[in-house]
Amino acid sequence: MGNPIKWANALSTRPSLEAAVAEVVDRVERSLSIPADVGVVFISSAYASEYSRLMPLLQERLSVPVIIGCGGGGIIGMNDRGEPQEVEGNPALSLSVAHLPDVSVRAFHILADALPDLDSPPDAWVEVVGVPPQEQPQFILLADPFSSKVNDLIQGLDFAYPGSIKVGGLASAGAMGLPSGLFYRSPEEPVGELYREGTVGIALSGNIVLDPIVAQGCRPIGQTYQVMKGERNIVLELAAQDGSEITADAQTSSPLEVLRDLINSLSETDRQLAQHSLFIGLARDEFKQQLGQRDFLIRNLLGVDPRIGAIAIGDRVRPGQRIQFHLRDARTSEEDLELLLQDYQEKTANTPEAVGALMFSCLGRGEGLYGQPDFDSQLFRRYLQNVQLGGFFCNGEIGPVSGTTFLHGYTSVLGICRQS
Repeated sequence: MGNPIKWANALSTRPSLEAAVAEVVDRVERSLSIPADVGVVFISSAYASEYSRLMPLLQERLSVPVIIGCGGGGIIGMNDRGEPQEVEGNPALSLSVAHLPDVSVRAFHILADALPDLDSPPDAWVEVVGVPPQEQPQFILLADPFSSKVNDLIQGLDFAYPGSIKVGGLASAGAMGLPSGLFYRSPEEPVGELYREGTVGIALSGNIVLDPIVAQGCRPIGQTYQVMKGERNIVLELAAQDGSEITADAQTSSPLEVLRDLINSLSETDRQLAQHSLFIGLARDEFKQQLGQRDFLIRNLLGVDPRIGAIAIGDRVRPGQRIQFHLRDARTSEEDLELLLQDYQEKTANTPEAVGALMFSCLGRGEGLYGQPDFDSQLFRRYLQNVQLGGFFCNGEIGPVSGTTFLHGYTSVLGICRQS
């Protein structure tokens, strides 16, 4: 098998940035005890005024050729007791470092202006990233939420690198008005930089597997419908999907009529939940007959137009597409993530053990959703006990559903690293 991959993470909650950097570097170096090839750092927005100091402080103490990172409203990492911890709203610094033998690491910083047109050939995207598709790279992406054109980027990467895993998240702040920060060091920029725009990322090729888990945390309600009329992100007419083929002259209803009937059929508890946690699921497989909970891409319900009975959702829709309304609550989020972790544990039982993972969790999860701290990370630990975990609370999460990469909300995305 060759030399094993080694991964270490450390979390510090010290209010002094110098002390926090000193603590995490000391702990990961003692844990790894071998030179690292790559680092991933997440820093709390409580340090936002000191973001410019992070890379110089790391430069003094940490000799790692490639580092990417970003700021977050909440930070995830391993505390000094060796347990995963989620720190929301308070100072925190999480540093993951990895020794990756027989793995090629390519770092990049991409500004939105440098992105090829979506009609460009795959070679244009390959040129931006600098990694040939035949190397089958796996991607970790951290992006500014306002300036990165991240949807175009992940669509282009899927086009140029089909089958490659892409996971990551959008930098977040604990309060409106705070600038986001992206951190970057590469052999071409060895001093390290703070960027305010674009996307930083790493492409990993060779003796490594990055396994994704995407927990959307919603459950379907009512029946499946087919979009009969729609424009851009507006759904105008629906027809009930009862198992038979829907023809052009099928009986249709306005989405608002469907929604009213559905809400009236719910229990009182679900009716209350629907007032603030109602979503739309878009079926990803046009040909699959029986759709399950994981066959839907969850999108926000943005609003309704009572004049024409239309609804607006947070994605484009097209006639013929199947949709289903979904609800989100703490119990469903817990069950969804737990089932995915169970499935992962079973499917990887005869593969090399995972050594490290990154968690990209929505700002809408955490203690605000579950009513208790460290919920998703402790659930992760229950199934992957020896895996070093780092991460942050995002303004949007990047991960695959049914083989296509999407930008999500209210989701926990995991990138789990193991040897191939």
